[in-house]
Amino acid sequence: MTTIYLDTCTLRSWRDGDEFSLSEQANNRKIWDRVRDFFPHPYTVRDASSWIRMNRSYQQPVNLAIDIGGRAVGNVGFTIKEDIYRHNAEIGYWLGEAHWGQGIMTEVLPAMVNYIFSNFQVNRLFGCVLEGNTVSMRVLQQAGFRAEAVLKKAAYKNNQYLDEHIFALLREEFVTRQGQISLARKQ
Repeated sequence: MTTIYLDTCTLRSWRDGDEFSLSEQANNRKIWDRVRDFFPHPYTVRDASSWIRMNRSYQQPVNLAIDIGGRAVGNVGFTIKEDIYRHNAEIGYWLGEAHWGQGIMTEVLPAMVNYIFSNFQVNRLFGCVLEGNTVSMRVLQQAGFRAEAVLKKAAYKNNQYLDEHIFALLREEFVTRQGQISLARKQ
């Protein structure tokens, strides 16, 4: 079981018993509006059970529950791409609305980036953000990601075409940034 302790929360493997808190937090139109359509809405206990079962099947987790006070209130995870893109991974995350604006994702994302680069053969991490979600764009930038591209009207969500903003972080950029942080702490 993977566990990462942070100041604002704990990142941990999904476990049996998370179904109710997961469905309660995820069943929110404001969250669904900001993620891909494969994320169910409404989000039922059955959806949560399927998600947890799937994630428990991985030996090395690729999705971690964001735990506050013993309850799963969000997710951070990644998908490794295939073929010539096999050293690329797309990072994604969401957090229950009651926990927005508390700096939680600002702490979660760097921890997850460190987890990915430390445990997987990933050279490039990227995140895709739909137009209008400036908070998520800021979270990625604060974690060291740089704006890489804007795909004009590439996404179709809620009966409208939206720009998709791509942010990326290379392993070498991560290593350099970690070195700079270590130096700053020593001074």
